[in-house]
Amino acid sequence: MAHFFNRLIDKFLGEPEIDWDELEADLVAADIGAKRVLPLVEELRERDDQDACDIVDYIKEQLRAAFPEPLPRLPEPQAGRPAVLLMVGVNGAGKTTTSAKLAHLLQRQGRKVLLAAADTFRAAAVEQLESWAARLQVPLYKGRPNQDPASVCYEAQTRAIAAGCDYLICDTAGRLHTRHNLMEELAKIRRTLAKQDPTAPHAAYLVVDATTGGNALVQAREFHKATPLSAVIITKMDGSGKGGVGVAIRDELQLSPIFLGVGEGADDLRPFSVRAYVDELL
Repeated sequence: MAHFFNRLIDKFLGEPEIDWDELEADLVAADIGAKRVLPLVEELRERDDQDACDIVDYIKEQLRAAFPEPLPRLPEPQAGRPAVLLMVGVNGAGKTTTSAKLAHLLQRQGRKVLLAAADTFRAAAVEQLESWAARLQVPLYKGRPNQDPASVCYEAQTRAIAAGCDYLICDTAGRLHTRHNLMEELAKIRRTLAKQDPTAPHAAYLVVDATTGGNALVQAREFHKATPLSAVIITKMDGSGKGGVGVAIRDELQLSPIFLGVGEGADDLRPFSVRAYVDELL
């Protein structure tokens, strides 16, 4: 969505009248979502300010209001038990890479972290996480090829408890084959983790790719039905994606981003800031 609103200002600046239909179409194309765009444009039609800069300022104000406090925060470990984070999302969204980057971020904060390679049915995912873990010097637990993902998470949790870890990050399978199978698999992981800690898992984060546009909202709907999500992580914000899908997900599912992926480097996972996010969009 970079420079989207700069182009919007250029388009309408100096025009005697705003083409409201065109503005509406541009905003929908920016992945913000019709649920917010339609009433927003209707409000703008009824306002007196017709200046393009005033319109952008008003849109900015409304988008900031889309993310009410409190914003999502990472859970804290309790009573010698690690906070268990489930990373979910379709293959290709950047879930495995984001898992490693989150572990790296926590380690830089002085936290003790263990990664669990629970996407056991996709050998490339295990190898990718193993490569990142070695590069970032993050401890990794991996099971056997095709091992049941729930048992990998359980064994990793056992090790994390014994090692006194603050966080266990489980990279789960990214298949979205059928809703039933997805629900069964994630439900089994949750039940298994709860055997050692009734409060686990403590958060589930959906990783979505900004470049997939409205399809990211579809993924959010499906995964939220399969397992209660705590927040979303939007990756590839530095690419061709407009990033506005974060607004659409918040409006429909009341899920705010907790992190944004802004590049391919190890340190390119940023905590979500409403002001910075909206400023970047605009």
